[in-house]
Amino acid sequence: MPAPKSHHDVKTSWARGDQDFLAGHYSRAHTLTFDGGAVVAGSSSPSVVRPPWSDPSAVDPEELLVASLSSCHMLGFLDYARHAGVDVLSYLDEASGEMGEDGQGRVVMKAVTLRPNVATAPPAPSKAVIDALHEKAHAACFIANSVRSDVRIEPIYAATSDG
Repeated sequence: MPAPKSHHDVKTSWARGDQDFLAGHYSRAHTLTFDGGAVVAGSSSPSVVRPPWSDPSAVDPEELLVASLSSCHMLGFLDYARHAGVDVLSYLDEASGEMGEDGQGRVVMKAVTLRPNVATAPPAPSKAVIDALHEKAHAACFIANSVRSDVRIEPIYAATSDG
């Protein structure tokens, strides 16, 4: 993939309202408006700031990072699969992120694990073909190339073809 030269904008908006900001009694809920028009409810993670000061139903920054990695990998995989003649029927990734401390005692996203489960039309490609497509997608993922976290790809295989 050629290196894109683009600019991406997100508007993050928050207002205190009548809450006691200086006492720390304020909602972390906010709105994320993306340049294409999508609006998403955001908040701090309830594991960082407990409700009612966070909104567990909103997306938190940690989830957004995991989602960005998962989405970027999927989009690359689909493109490489198409070019390789692999007819993808569905793609499901139950990705997860692991927070912890780095060597300097800072809290970081230590690792993100992607678990892509890809269904293809017959004839099913071999695991080696699917693995190679995942490797290409991972190497080309702009987001994975931008983070320091360990990003692991653990494909899920249906028990159909071993190729």
